[in-house]
Amino acid sequence: MPKRRRINQIPVEDRPREKLQRKGASALSDFELLEVMIGSGSSGADVGQIAKQVQKLLQKGTASLSLEALTAVHGISVAIASKILSALELAKRHLVQDSKPLRTINDIVARLDDIRTKQQEYVISLSLDGGHRLIARRTITIGTLDAVLAHPREVFSDAIVDRAASVVVAHNHPSGDVRPSQKDITLTQQLAAAGQLLGVPLRDHIIVTKTEHFSYRQNHML
Repeated sequence: MPKRRRINQIPVEDRPREKLQRKGASALSDFELLEVMIGSGSSGADVGQIAKQVQKLLQKGTASLSLEALTAVHGISVAIASKILSALELAKRHLVQDSKPLRTINDIVARLDDIRTKQQEYVISLSLDGGHRLIARRTITIGTLDAVLAHPREVFSDAIVDRAASVVVAHNHPSGDVRPSQKDITLTQQLAAAGQLLGVPLRDHIIVTKTEHFSYRQNHML
C-alpha cells in the first residue's frame, strides 16, 4: 500500500482546505473533512496519519467518539477533540433531525437509548413542535450516581428559545429501579406548573433504566 503524502507534498490546489474553498465542503471526502478540522499535525504524526485514526473511530459509529477516545489518538489535543465533538453535536442538533413525529411513548424512548447505561443521572429535554416533531434534544444536567439536580428554568429557557409547542423531560436511574423517587415526583410537579405558566406544556416525564421505562403520563401522574 503506497505511503500517504504529507499535506505539504500535495499540490496547493488539491489540498483539502483549498479544495473546500473552490468546490465547497460537499466535494471533500470524509478523510479530507477531518484533515480540515484537524488543521495541522504534530511532531511524530502528520495530519493525514491523525485523520486516518479518527476516521477509524468514526467508522465504529459516532457513539464511540468521546473526548477520551479522541485525545488518546497521538496528535489530537483537547482543543482539536473539542472542535470535532462540537461539529458533530451541531450536526445532530440542526442537520440530522428526524422528521418523524414523536407521537408514542416508544417513539420518545427510542431517543433515550444513550442514557440507559450511564453511571450518573442525566436529565434530558426534548423540545417538540406543534406536530410533535423534535426541534432539539439537550442534556440539561448531569448528577451523581443516585441524585440529580435540575430546575425548571434550565429546562424551559431553551424550550422558549426553540419556540417549542411542548417539552418532554427524561432521566435515567443507574440503580436499575425505574420507580420514581419523591424528588422525581416533586420535580415533575414543578415542571408541569412552570410549563403551564409559560405556555409550553410538559408532555411527559420519562425515567429509563437499562431494560425498563416509566412514563408519568401513562401512569396518570401528569
